[in-house]
Amino acid sequence: MPDASALLPYDYSPLTILAFVLVLAGYGIALLRMAPDQQPGPVRIVAFTLGVLLCYGVMQTRFDYFSQYMFFVHRGQHLILHHLGPFLIALSNPLPIFRFWYRALGLANKPWLAPVAWLYRLLQQPVIAAVLFVGLIYFWLWPAVHFDAMLSRDLYWLMNWSMLLDGLLFWWLMFDPRSPAKTTALGYGKRILILALVALPQMILGAWIVFSRDMVYDVYEVCGRAWPLAPETDQLLGGLLTWIPPAMMSILGILILLRRAMHADTPRPHPGQPRSLVNGGVS
Repeated sequence: MPDASALLPYDYSPLTILAFVLVLAGYGIALLRMAPDQQPGPVRIVAFTLGVLLCYGVMQTRFDYFSQYMFFVHRGQHLILHHLGPFLIALSNPLPIFRFWYRALGLANKPWLAPVAWLYRLLQQPVIAAVLFVGLIYFWLWPAVHFDAMLSRDLYWLMNWSMLLDGLLFWWLMFDPRSPAKTTALGYGKRILILALVALPQMILGAWIVFSRDMVYDVYEVCGRAWPLAPETDQLLGGLLTWIPPAMMSILGILILLRRAMHADTPRPHPGQPRSLVNGGVS
């Protein structure tokens, strides 16, 4: 049986725990107070909850200890914080939850929200969002920066939170449920192009780590590794996690967007109109 203490925080952060508790509690309260016809379905609820719990797990359990002393575990941590967790959260479409709290808290005319809204719109610009998404990966994996981040508690937390927040912003831009034809949401074609473009530099970075003959990240030699794994193997596994899974998630995102685009292009029958007429005579 696994030790239950593995679920306890390795580096206890009250602010982090409070943030995750507020998110889950806010989501649950909104679900209980929303009208049944406005509530998300079970699949969306599970996707949101799983995404939040995965992010919490890699930040506030014993997993965080191993991510500080094994390079490939660290890459798995950022894969969840920057990709998988935000991917599931954005895909669950929490927009109705946002709207509920927006109305409940009366945020429509709050002047302090103006700069926040301006910053959000700036970060959601397609070019800025794509450059920031890839740029943060390169920045935190720059050997000198990575060395300092893994030895400084403040930098380490800044690194992880920046990856999580940027991942949420990027995947929300990709999976924004609003119709591009009726709102200012980014068009499906542009989203697909962005996903294809951001995959390439991640693959290049991962391949560079995999095929590097020298040890790129010697901070794990300085601090010691949690397991007796050869440094070359640790770096190889970390490079593969930087290379393959993010590219696969871009492909999965493209497939989801293609499905949405095809669904959006399918004409809907008017009340009383036979389905065969909408489908060009094919029932």
